[in-house]
Amino acid sequence: MDILRIHKNIAEIVAEDLVISKVEDGIDLVGNVYYQGFDNLILYEKNIHSDFFDLSTTMAGEILQKFSNYRIGLAIVGDFDKYQSKSIKDFILESNKLGKINFVNSKEEAIKALLK
Repeated sequence: MDILRIHKNIAEIVAEDLVISKVEDGIDLVGNVYYQGFDNLILYEKNIHSDFFDLSTTMAGEILQKFSNYRIGLAIVGDFDKYQSKSIKDFILESNKLGKINFVNSKEEAIKALLK
């Protein structure tokens, strides 16, 4: 896993494998990004275990709460149309409205959302 600076306060996670497989991985990532002085993070759906997108696991809630506590903006880049659960669709819609956690389709959209 590499953490790249793509803007003065935006980090991008670049990895071939899963970066977040369990809640502790997400918490470690928040700490790592915070320690390096970033205010925002771009992460790719492919690097997050599918349990994150099953809200009944509470994985997303626990990890995203840490991002909120540390005031780190997050943009997750991926194809979210494949998730058919009403709860995840509503969660994505509401998150995007609030703007601190964003689910977007491209890196360009992620940067734009995080710079707002």
